[in-house]
Amino acid sequence: MSTIKQSRSAGFIIITLIYLCAIALGAWIFITLTDYSLLARLFIADFWATVLVWFFGVLFKNSSVYDPYWSVAPPVMLTGYACYCDSFGLPVILLLTAVWVWAIRLTGNWAYTFKNLTIQDWRYDKYKNDSPKQWHIVNFFGINLMPTIIVFLAMIPGFLLIEKNVAEATVWTYAGCLLCILSALLQLASDTQAHRFRKEHPGEVCNVGLWKYSRHPNYLGEICMWWGVYFMLLSVAPGEWFSLIGATVNTLLFVFISIPLMEQRQLANKPGHKEYKEKTRMLF
Repeated sequence: MSTIKQSRSAGFIIITLIYLCAIALGAWIFITLTDYSLLARLFIADFWATVLVWFFGVLFKNSSVYDPYWSVAPPVMLTGYACYCDSFGLPVILLLTAVWVWAIRLTGNWAYTFKNLTIQDWRYDKYKNDSPKQWHIVNFFGINLMPTIIVFLAMIPGFLLIEKNVAEATVWTYAGCLLCILSALLQLASDTQAHRFRKEHPGEVCNVGLWKYSRHPNYLGEICMWWGVYFMLLSVAPGEWFSLIGATVNTLLFVFISIPLMEQRQLANKPGHKEYKEKTRMLF
């Protein structure tokens, strides 16, 4: 087992198989739960797919097995739902295009940074070391289930847009799609700049390119992505304004949890981050 976990290629194969099983399980659950509403069926399927991924994370003692779920679940679920509803009007095509562009970019970044199954996200190690007795609770509810719920809420505008099956797009539909794609490009540019800077200047604060104007341009892109999906729904169904809860909760997650954790680590490990923080805005 240890030899397999140390192999990058074996890790890719294992995680791919895990996610194929999770997709199959989710699809089977969605199809069989005919007594529930469509959104309930989608969530239950999403929940049990998450449980399966969590189980393998425990089995391999690596919670980062869950990391690709954030970018794999949305395109699979939204595309599958569009096929199930036979909904392929122009707004839905724009939605799926935007989501797949974002998902391929984000999953590609995960693949680029993936080393092997012996290494997990530093935040998970921190949680485990800080609260060893509560680790399994934190692992299931905090690391696996909470992000699944947040992303599901962020996908609700997409599900509703698919259900509407509107044939024509408005200028605001295109604007929402453009915001999503620009968000993915923002993440691509910022992550590429960060990877290059870390190789050339290890241990230093990245303050070049987009990072000169924002301390977290990659997180800004992630936040804007889901607001773009929300605006696409709003462009054809203004009465569904209440579905903004997903994009809102996602924004709060980054502003009050992800960013403070990252900056706490940066302040502890990188000289000059305090000065950088004073000169550069958090998002824009």
